[in-house]
Amino acid sequence: MEATPSISELFPNTATASRTKSQGELGQEDFMRLMVAQLQNQDPTKPMDNFEFLSQIAQFGTVDGIQGLQSGFSELTSLMSSSQTLQAAGLVGHKVVTQSNLGVLAADQTLDATVTLPRNSSAVHLYIQDMSGRLVHTRTMGAAAAGEINVQWDGMTDAGDPAPAGQYRVSAEAVINGQAQGVPTYAHSLVESVTVDQTGTGVKLNLAGGDKVSLAQVKRIL
Repeated sequence: MEATPSISELFPNTATASRTKSQGELGQEDFMRLMVAQLQNQDPTKPMDNFEFLSQIAQFGTVDGIQGLQSGFSELTSLMSSSQTLQAAGLVGHKVVTQSNLGVLAADQTLDATVTLPRNSSAVHLYIQDMSGRLVHTRTMGAAAAGEINVQWDGMTDAGDPAPAGQYRVSAEAVINGQAQGVPTYAHSLVESVTVDQTGTGVKLNLAGGDKVSLAQVKRIL
């Protein structure tokens, strides 16, 4: 009785292709052809061991399952990307709050920001600086409770002149228990457009002033 031919003898093209392809590229049809060929050409006096046969079936199931997972993950990634793109596009024309304290003063508009107080304060001081670091506006507000305070600057400098349109830095200081300390301040930024990267897996919000942020960096939508 002749020995059972090897896989390479039965399907030389498949064997050669298998050596040049990664394991993840072995498809279901390739697997089935190999298994059927082994059954058809095995030595009747030495049939394939049951354990070996079940092992090969398990391998087939594993490959099939991996391919199914890969397909499922690919579809899920595509759906998530589409959802993020739609959500980001819906923010165009709206203002958002991010971690940045850089705001843009547009012509005939106000520069808005949010000051966060960790505890009650007897006084809050607001400071506006241009991008060269020059202080152009200061304001002292009264006592305020812990939480968020929304502030607006109309663009008028302390000298009484209108400040040029552009980007400004907003900061604040609060007097808490008799001690002055800096407190978090976040500028409100206008979303001008949205950028989707070439792979389709990342969405960026293009803010007025040139900053780019992801959806995860948005603290609040106004």
